[in-house]
Amino acid sequence: MSIDPEMNAPDSEEEDDLFEHFNFTVDKGQQLLRIDKYLMIKIAGTSRNKIQVGIDAGSVKVNGGLIKSNYRVKPLDAISVSFATPPRDKEVYPEDIPIDIIYEDEQLILVNKSPGMVVHPAQGNWSGTLVNGLLFHCQSLPGQKDIRPGLVHRIDKDTSGILVIGKTEFALNFLGQQFFEHSIERTYYAICWGVPKESKGTLKGKIGRSPKDRKVMTIFPDDHELGKIAITHYEVVESFGFVSFVRFKLETGRTHQIRAHFQSIGHPLFSDATYGGDKIRYMSSMAGYKSFIENAFKICPRQALHAYSLGFVHPTTNEFMQFEQEFPEDFLTLLTKLRAING
Repeated sequence: MSIDPEMNAPDSEEEDDLFEHFNFTVDKGQQLLRIDKYLMIKIAGTSRNKIQVGIDAGSVKVNGGLIKSNYRVKPLDAISVSFATPPRDKEVYPEDIPIDIIYEDEQLILVNKSPGMVVHPAQGNWSGTLVNGLLFHCQSLPGQKDIRPGLVHRIDKDTSGILVIGKTEFALNFLGQQFFEHSIERTYYAICWGVPKESKGTLKGKIGRSPKDRKVMTIFPDDHELGKIAITHYEVVESFGFVSFVRFKLETGRTHQIRAHFQSIGHPLFSDATYGGDKIRYMSSMAGYKSFIENAFKICPRQALHAYSLGFVHPTTNEFMQFEQEFPEDFLTLLTKLRAING
């Protein structure tokens, strides 16, 4: 799997690049062969145990359907694989870092990530990350020697909210498959500049890294060769004239998806320096408006974006689990002040 080094940056939330994705069409002359043996031949550096765990977790499909390890591949079978194996780079060491744990069992752990915390080690942030703290807390995680052990998704460094981590190889693959198939339920809240013309709607477009600045995502035409389709559902919860409080439901998990989508329609997230949200974008006749905004930037000196809820099927109980996490202090203080001047 080739990895763009920019995708390892701490300010990234796309889960697709956390997994190895393969698609094979079995040759016409292929003799019947167990699928685990077939995949060992086709995928370099893997093991039979890893393949079998992936099959049990639903990470391997043949002709669109689930199979068992003893399935024998046939000519022209279409095989898709999504293994939870981040690229090996540098070994990550445990660090005694406080972690806000929402829920934990033998298979998984949910944490409330604070704004400013980097999720996993990368260039310039090889220590002090959430992953370093998780390794100290859990003692071991699948992919122990990888820079992203246990991770099935990420949120930006300066975005707050819920993350789920797989504690076993099976859980990692099982949860990863749900993210890959976009069956995970995710709700975000944000404060954006201005008021969208439509109070609710869906934004759909191809998101990819800007050819001019690799740290910024941009929206490409649907027929463009660059980018991946991203789908964002939004609804304005409250309008304050110059800014709005908005709820988002994600179908996909592209890097900077919400931030790039709303910037593309002229409503960047409040205080988002990467997408122009750290400047006054909409004016108001309110007395002392400029001073109010300058103070608001100090209250919330990062993009006002919070991963509020996460819903998924548990790897071993097969029960649907839903978790919510209230807003951190900076986001809540900003929202309270907006409501006060509007009321």
